[in-house]
Amino acid sequence: MSWLDLHMHSVISDDGEFEPEKLMDMCREAGLKTAAIADHNSTRAVKRALARAGENGLELIPAVELDCFIRGKELHVLGYGIDPDYPEYGKVEQNLFDQEQVSSKERLGLAEAAGLIVDHDLVYELAHDGVVTGEVIAEAALQNEENHGLLKDYLPGGKRSDNPYVNFYWDWCSQGKCAYAPVEFISLDKAVEIITESGGVPILAHPGNNTKEDEALLQDIFKAGVKGLEVFSSYHTKEQVDFYLDWALKRQLLLTAGSDFHGKTKPSIHLGSMDVRGLEDKIYKELMEAM
Repeated sequence: MSWLDLHMHSVISDDGEFEPEKLMDMCREAGLKTAAIADHNSTRAVKRALARAGENGLELIPAVELDCFIRGKELHVLGYGIDPDYPEYGKVEQNLFDQEQVSSKERLGLAEAAGLIVDHDLVYELAHDGVVTGEVIAEAALQNEENHGLLKDYLPGGKRSDNPYVNFYWDWCSQGKCAYAPVEFISLDKAVEIITESGGVPILAHPGNNTKEDEALLQDIFKAGVKGLEVFSSYHTKEQVDFYLDWALKRQLLLTAGSDFHGKTKPSIHLGSMDVRGLEDKIYKELMEAM
């Protein structure tokens, strides 16, 4: 367990479960001292969470997670120390919300074309504001026993059952998979520009999940102005942590650590659950200096 967790999501994210205030109570209960809510393409949780964090004796770093593209590859970039009122965040959020109203229907149709039987009423009951994520499709589909043969890996005891909903997203609905419905995200250059101009520090989220260990791609990402790596992530294997820690230290990049806690979409992931190898003080000090 760690006393800092710099990546978690509230209900403001389409795949988050808890209200910002509740999340801050959970951080206190988990023994955290420093936290950051980094919702997908939205900063609306920050002000709500700040007040409760103060009541709980918790330091909350204003943050965001922006979806973006480089060379046709989808990335997630975290921004720390941002001004949550910076107008571009609202524009990005609204643009993606509008697109998701269309892509949600396409995503659902593709999942059905791949063989799933999905109750549309249940899907839209589970969805946030009509946005049908891969996680929502998984939650609905797993409730129908007729899908269990196709989804056996996500049932209790299956090889993808630790976090069944989000694992379904990565296996079925992420870039290149059978139920992937493309959305036009901003460029990496634009994401870095928005974060930087709002006073923040851009950090590449869970690189092991998006870039893998592609060093040429990593070099291009850092040429674009990204300042560090989320080395310690719930997604990373020990070998990936070793790789990214060595890669970052050799280049004097910032290190961060985040559980990427969401709630029910990732039930095996808990706040502050990363092993950061005793580097909390280094992570905190250098990030605060950069901010």
